[in-house]
Amino acid sequence: MPVIVAENISKKYIIDHKNQRSGGTIRDWFSETSRRLFSRNNLENQANTREEFWALRDVSFEIERGDRVGIVGHNGAGKSTLLKVLSRITEPTSGRVNIKGRVASLLEVGTGFHPELTGRENIYLNGSVLGMTRQEIKKSFDAIVDFAGVERFLDTPVKRYSSGMYVRLGFAIAAHLEPEILIVDEVLAVGDAEFQKKSLGKMRDVSESGRTILFVSHNLTAVQSLCNKAFYFEKGRLLEHGDTTHIVSTYLSRVSQKSLEHVWDDPSNAPGNDQVRMKCVKLVPNYLDGLLHIDVRTSMKLVCEFWNYEDNAMLNLSIHLYAYTGECIFNVGTKAQTFSKGIVEAVCEIPGNFLNDGSYVISVMMVKDTSQVLFNLEEIISFDIQDYREGVTWYGKWPGYIRPQLKFTISQTEPVTND
Repeated sequence: MPVIVAENISKKYIIDHKNQRSGGTIRDWFSETSRRLFSRNNLENQANTREEFWALRDVSFEIERGDRVGIVGHNGAGKSTLLKVLSRITEPTSGRVNIKGRVASLLEVGTGFHPELTGRENIYLNGSVLGMTRQEIKKSFDAIVDFAGVERFLDTPVKRYSSGMYVRLGFAIAAHLEPEILIVDEVLAVGDAEFQKKSLGKMRDVSESGRTILFVSHNLTAVQSLCNKAFYFEKGRLLEHGDTTHIVSTYLSRVSQKSLEHVWDDPSNAPGNDQVRMKCVKLVPNYLDGLLHIDVRTSMKLVCEFWNYEDNAMLNLSIHLYAYTGECIFNVGTKAQTFSKGIVEAVCEIPGNFLNDGSYVISVMMVKDTSQVLFNLEEIISFDIQDYREGVTWYGKWPGYIRPQLKFTISQTEPVTND
């Protein structure tokens, strides 16, 4: 039975470009006011400075009890607006939402906190807002404090807390006070790695007890790890929803602008500076069997050429390979060498049977004198690696970002004989 039903919800905001153009000083205010008062086209100008922006457009869905729903999409896709509507922080312009159950939300640092109250007082305040009795809050109090790790500062006003302490306490309150529906935005990114791991584990525990979770994050690894369903938003519209693995793959395939080569024929238009300018960066796959796609068996070369304009320049290139979810797979650099003026080429060989299937990007950094970064070409190359299986009947997702073929043998050392 659905616990959240959204029917054609839309949310409109009015963007006032006039106020955006005005500065923050008194002189700016007088200047803008005079311009509006003496303008013949005042009414027309006012109309032209206001723009409608639809953060959500006709969004409909149902969420079942116990679902763990990840929400993915670009910045500005409508994810956070959706959570604010579901949390009753803002009302939709049109459409309606029906929610069955108590909702706890953690949408931004300090949500629901009174800055002048202590951590202890805010725990009781938040529990009361959720409709819990003092006895119910007291039952969970020690677990909240222990999870948040703020025992030393429990009687300190939260306005003196760091952003990390804010988030730890806010999440601990939201997760431990037994809401039927837990809504969490990107705020977990503020915490450290240990806290994120604890939070994901706690959300799993919450969902296994039959409660529902909505989770917005740009960390797609976390979304895949936690959620059994996902929504993909773009420009305020719900484009697709379903199994998390499928939705994340769809999202990555749409946002991934595949580019294997960048060439600059004219140095004046090339990235760099007066010392070094890039001539080309290209990924050259050694395609197998006439195929025109890269799979896990495909070896590749990353070729970089650049113009060096200084004699006796000590230079080296460094490359970073990232998964599309943001994790750095490896960083490797050339040995620093001294070059004369002219064109220099660097080649990095990436063997086949090394990387797993997935989407990847490469960034290239030019370094002088082993420490001075001259420029960094971020995500200059992007590519996909397809799966390939041979002699294997299991076709689930192969774990990890690398998938090397290592020497790994198995043999019987002593036969068993039947007497």
